[in-house]
Amino acid sequence: MLEIHIHEIAQDRQRYPTSGDWVFDPSGALQVNVSVDPTDNEHQAFLTALHELVEAYLCKARGITTQMVDDFDMGKQEFFAEYGGEPGDDPESPYRKEHRFACIVEHMVAHELVIVGYGKVE
Repeated sequence: MLEIHIHEIAQDRQRYPTSGDWVFDPSGALQVNVSVDPTDNEHQAFLTALHELVEAYLCKARGITTQMVDDFDMGKQEFFAEYGGEPGDDPESPYRKEHRFACIVEHMVAHELVIVGYGKVE
């Protein structure tokens, strides 16, 4: 049985500077932490959590461990702090395919919510 916990937490409580983070705990439960700017609305928190859920589950299904993702993400923090972007977008990322698919899902749902910045169809 899949157990999922989603929490909205302050940015300074994240394991590293990121808007969303996931980890499978020792019991196998998926823990998703989401940090959003206080000026963002509930939709933004939901979209970030959705992205993390899709990404984490695809990683688990494909044998990409939390440790593999953490090692890559945390090893690239200086680069991304200086140049921007997300670690999952890096062509060398072990979870690039899973991250990019999660972005597609996130953007499709944002489109349905008509979120400014994600694109709006008239």
